[in-house]
Formats: sequence, structure tokens, C-alpha cells
Amino acid sequence: MSFERVNPPELVPPRGWNHGMLAPAGGRLLFVAGQTARRDESERLPSSFVEQFARALDNLLAVVRAAGGTAEDVGRLTVYVTDLPAYQASLKPLGEAYRERMGRHFPAMALVEVNALVDPGAVVEIEATAVLPPAPRE
Repeated sequence: MSFERVNPPELVPPRGWNHGMLAPAGGRLLFVAGQTARRDESERLPSSFVEQFARALDNLLAVVRAAGGTAEDVGRLTVYVTDLPAYQASLKPLGEAYRERMGRHFPAMALVEVNALVDPGAVVEIEATAVLPPAPRE
């Protein structure tokens, strides 16, 4: 399934994201909870902002794949960060980590700076909405 990109000409041209993603008819919605870099409760989080971003995106994509989807099925990402200057200072390596996982697929995105995240030590959390192909008929 593929999305139709919606980028009205009167809005700022998007770069690395899209204003809107119109889902194909008949898809199944998957709402992915916020994912941090943590994989189990006893694990220490990486100290690197970029590594936390990459692992949070890996965890998010694990949920998408478990539901039968791929990175291209993600229509919306919301990225929560606790340190906007760290995010801005890491744009190049963040872009590389993103493209390793998502390719050149750029969903509608929002970035929000927050004071803290529920997961102690987390500096980034990512949530998503994906539209998966219809379930196979039995």
C-alpha cells in the first residue's frame, strides 16, 4: 500500500517530511505507542542522542513489522525530545540513522520538545500511526 503525499503549494515546501499522507482505502490503522531506546527494564539507555533516536525508531518499526507492516506503511511520526539543541546539533547523523531505517520514506512528522519522558534517562521517544494492507482472508 502506498500513501498519496499531500503538500499544498501555498505551504512551505517540506524537506525530510510531508504535510499530509493520504492513506489508501481499505487499509488497517495501527497506532504505535511512544517508543524509547529501551528494550528491557534492566538495560541502560545509550548516552548518545543519535543512538537513542536510532534504537527508538528500531523499536517502533519492530511493532510495525509484528503487525505485518513495513517502514513505508508509517503515515505519521511524532518525535518527543528533551533537548532541542542536542537534536538540532545532530541533524546530519540523525538523518543518516533515519534513512538506514526508513529509506527515503518521509511521513507527516512533528517534533515536540518536552521537559521529561516517563522512561528515566530517555532523551527521545517516537510514536506513529501506520496504515497496513487489509488482512488476508481466511
